[in-house]
Amino acid sequence: MRRLLPILSFVPSVALALTLSAGSSLADITTKKTSKSSSSSSSKKPAAPQKPATKPAAKPAPKPAASSTPEKPATTSSGARGAIGAMAPMPRVYAPTRARDAAPKYPWRKDIVTTIFWIGEQPSENNPVPNHASSWDRQWQLNFGGYDNPDRDARTWDFCPKGFTPGLNPFYVALPFNDLTNPEVARRIPWFKARKADGSKSVCKDVWLSIRCGNKTCFAQWQDCGPFTTSDHAYVFGGSQPMNKENNGAGLDVSPAVRDFLGISSGARCDWRFCEESEVPDGPWSRYGANNTFLTKDARNNERIRRQYEELVRKREDWLKKQAATRVIK
Repeated sequence: MRRLLPILSFVPSVALALTLSAGSSLADITTKKTSKSSSSSSSKKPAAPQKPATKPAAKPAPKPAASSTPEKPATTSSGARGAIGAMAPMPRVYAPTRARDAAPKYPWRKDIVTTIFWIGEQPSENNPVPNHASSWDRQWQLNFGGYDNPDRDARTWDFCPKGFTPGLNPFYVALPFNDLTNPEVARRIPWFKARKADGSKSVCKDVWLSIRCGNKTCFAQWQDCGPFTTSDHAYVFGGSQPMNKENNGAGLDVSPAVRDFLGISSGARCDWRFCEESEVPDGPWSRYGANNTFLTKDARNNERIRRQYEELVRKREDWLKKQAATRVIK
């Protein structure tokens, strides 16, 4: 029994040692499993997103050197800025609301004292010459069709005298120059050659004028010479003032129709200039008169067409005669 006591006392210590050893081994195994499990689970998880790298602060651009010439501010005409750079400027388009006024061929005579005269006017202190005839038409009143009564109550709504239809244009004027009595000076008239080529006896008669007063403009034809003189070419075709001193230096006579259209009275100051037929618009001045180019234009065109037709007929007949003669010879 005494021999067994040391053995029995040794057994528990050995068992304790084995237990401790097994426990530590188990602990190592568990630790390894845990570390392996944690490493595997950590490998399966996505990596945490990295924070974007912060850009370094931009350095301020160096200031350009000062220039003595200031830069022009950018304008829309330099073109828009596109994705590939500066674009060409778009063209500007202007839509006019009215036709532009062309520079007139003949200059204006401005601030001219204007008096009233009429066909059939009897001589008076301010009009020493009767107006039944003009400088270019001995039968002026007869060709007009009667007396051009200046009384406003004796006139129609379209500026004509009542009682008859005018045979000449009721919109007429007089200027102080007569080309027939001043032939040498007349050759310097701008349209002299053109009018002579048409076979006109006077190159001044029936020429169109534009007369304006305030905001109104009227058109009329040159029909007589005056007031008071017929040789003032420096004023009529140049830049001088009228040489006449009567009636406050009057330089233009106008008919009752012109007076009523402009709404003026004798002694008013008006502007006037010569104008081409193509510049004259349609109006009350284009409706009456055998001398009115608006009405004679169609007659001239018809006459020209008639002559062309007759010439073609003559040429055709000549050709047929030649063809007939050729057949006879053969």
